[in-house]
Amino acid sequence: MAGKTEHPASEKNKKTSFLLALTMVITMALSLTEPERVEAAVNVQERTSPCGIAYWLVEDDTIPLVAVRFAFEGAGAVQDPEGRGGTANLLSGVLDEGAGEHDHIAFQTLLEDNAIRLSFDASQDNLSGELTVLSDTIELGTELLALALTEPHLSVDAIERARGQIMAGLRRELNDPESIASRLSSATFFPDHPYARSSNGTLDSLPAVTRDDLAAHLAATVAQNNVRIAIVGDLSGEAADVFVDNAFGRLRAEAELAAVPDVVIPAGVQALDAQDVAQTVIRFAIPGIGRHDPDFLTAFVMNHILGGGTFSSRMFKEVRQERGLTYSVFTYLATRDHTTMFAGGASTRPERAQETLDVMRDVIARFMDDGPTEEELAAAKDFLIGSYPLRFDSSQKIAQQLVGMQLEDIPVSYMVERAELIRAISVDDIRRVSDRILKAPLSLVIVGQPLS
Repeated sequence: MAGKTEHPASEKNKKTSFLLALTMVITMALSLTEPERVEAAVNVQERTSPCGIAYWLVEDDTIPLVAVRFAFEGAGAVQDPEGRGGTANLLSGVLDEGAGEHDHIAFQTLLEDNAIRLSFDASQDNLSGELTVLSDTIELGTELLALALTEPHLSVDAIERARGQIMAGLRRELNDPESIASRLSSATFFPDHPYARSSNGTLDSLPAVTRDDLAAHLAATVAQNNVRIAIVGDLSGEAADVFVDNAFGRLRAEAELAAVPDVVIPAGVQALDAQDVAQTVIRFAIPGIGRHDPDFLTAFVMNHILGGGTFSSRMFKEVRQERGLTYSVFTYLATRDHTTMFAGGASTRPERAQETLDVMRDVIARFMDDGPTEEELAAAKDFLIGSYPLRFDSSQKIAQQLVGMQLEDIPVSYMVERAELIRAISVDDIRRVSDRILKAPLSLVIVGQPLS
């Protein structure tokens, strides 16, 4: 009977055996040599199930494990109703809290006793999830995933429990300078756009989210046509077809997504949240370039040299190593469904905040004038090419990378071509792209005392 599951000694032994088995297969996976893992990642089958659902498969029978990653494109927080920010995130927290004939306890017990990992998450753009299961329990894992997506209970108790946890986190963040800077950055860089809202919602918006809101979000945004799926592990092509249709074939054919406009970060705007804090937080952003722009990889390498390389970047050397202004300084290049950005930041003592910002600006200006040295470019290439295989050192990571590629419409061939594309980038290419991106006036967010 649902909710009345017993755990006699035999059930405990079964549970222990499954958990030990899962530990063994994960250990075996990590023991594979790097070339073997990368080769497996490259050998991707692009398949379509009998129901017409496209997915990517990497067959690997070296261990009895199947890792699945999936994402519903466009189904994230950008679809939250006005005044009900946090809807998608709250939904992701309750999808596995009972489904079909299984109440919360029974559903979680089935997952735990059979060493099945099932979880969901929501970002600004997408609603996503993962399933990791031993190959001999794939049928049960498939059914539990299908039920979570199509027949979740969305019980009041589960919703209130998840809501309470999220709101506790929001309260903790109220006076945290980094969290304040994140919220202020979103509102400043993306005014009057869904990206201005936190995917977690706010203390005002989250209480307004109802069970009907969650059910409506699920019904409208989770469908066959916007799901992106990657499967890695001990599953044949034919068995993978069956899995995909059984797990996702019950979904509606097409999602009904609200239109979301593209947004460009405004130039030169500034926002201050005056706080008496030990560390002033500085954040900046300017428009970036899209993932399919011919200059994207060049910009990616440029960012690594300028501020993306944690201990090797120009920013790190000038701001921290040479002057000791901050513990952490960084830049990054980001692409979302509806915007692009080159951004960065640092935290420093209030009396040195203006100096820190001035040095960061100077590093950017000198980089535009002089570009990288040949030595800097060679080191960046070696790192970015050499570290890439680490993204594929487990079945779960491979599946995650493949779903990310599908969401960004990157072909399978990119995994093979990437190294040569990076090797072909020259100092002149970096200089040209730096001039294209970095000359825009920085938009700025400060949390702390006004800069002097």
